[in-house]
Amino acid sequence: MLIRTARGSDRVFDFYGWQAEIDATNAETRKFVFEKLKENYLDNGVDYFWLDEAEPEVHPEQFDNLIFSKGRGDVVALLYPYYYAQLVYDGFREMGDDDVVTLTRCAYPGSQKFGALVWSGDIPSTFESLKCQVHAGINMAMCGIPWWNTDVGGFYGADTTSEYFRELIVRWFQFGVFSPVLRLHGSRMRHAESNGMIEQSGDPNELWSFGEENFKILKNLVMLRERLRPYIKEQMNIASEKGYPVLRPMFFEYPDDKTCYTLDEQYMFGSDIIFAPVVNRGQKTKKFYVPDGEWVLTMNGEKMTAGWHEVDVDITDFVALVKAGSDVGSAFGIGR
Repeated sequence: MLIRTARGSDRVFDFYGWQAEIDATNAETRKFVFEKLKENYLDNGVDYFWLDEAEPEVHPEQFDNLIFSKGRGDVVALLYPYYYAQLVYDGFREMGDDDVVTLTRCAYPGSQKFGALVWSGDIPSTFESLKCQVHAGINMAMCGIPWWNTDVGGFYGADTTSEYFRELIVRWFQFGVFSPVLRLHGSRMRHAESNGMIEQSGDPNELWSFGEENFKILKNLVMLRERLRPYIKEQMNIASEKGYPVLRPMFFEYPDDKTCYTLDEQYMFGSDIIFAPVVNRGQKTKKFYVPDGEWVLTMNGEKMTAGWHEVDVDITDFVALVKAGSDVGSAFGIGR
């Protein structure tokens, strides 16, 4: 029921000592592990799971040295997160739970049918990383994974008292509002005392942990997300019925517009919102592209014509456009 190796020890990963990893491609493993999860977590009040190291994470990454139930690692290893999600899904279904969702660090095409809600992993708290997440979300959408999100603010390396991070968390939170799932998470330098634990607790990570001015900004963004709830629910229903991603590249909606195939820092959020995140430190303007149709810039209610535009973006500003006449405009105070 464990991953084995073609050469050397069958202990495949050093994490506070050498570890043997479960082989999620093995049906016997999946059944056994879920029984343990049920006994130790579900039967004690836990409702759902957050799966880490779902790739699987092994170092060094010599997949040709791994042997799975399904075959050699250099052939089948990337299937691992698919079966890892199935492990939990099948277990919940046997318990009679038909509404299964699992937060997981990795996925494979098809994982969505097992309720996999994927996050992009332990990423650095940098503007460079934020830019990469926009690209990752667009690519994940084209893999058929509709439920995707990031650790807002990045996971590691953040000095929450610095001006750098306090700008970053606002820009990242703006991106998070227009992501399928909004989730604030991160270790935040781990300044807290360890109290004898192997892994220390991180620093405070609530909305009010990053300065009074930021708290006001982030609070307003949370309230906007709440106003967007009916629209997001509608888009999630479409994802369930048709497989359309919620965060989708521009060409998904405008396949005949050649420019839309070149856009990697703006995207559709559902069918009626265009979002162009600010991803650079100290950025004061944002350039974006408007396809054919009638669109309204939410920051000022200006009607936008097709083509390229550039606007000023203060720290409280973000570039979102709504399709003229769409019901979602009311979330931004724009009437039909």
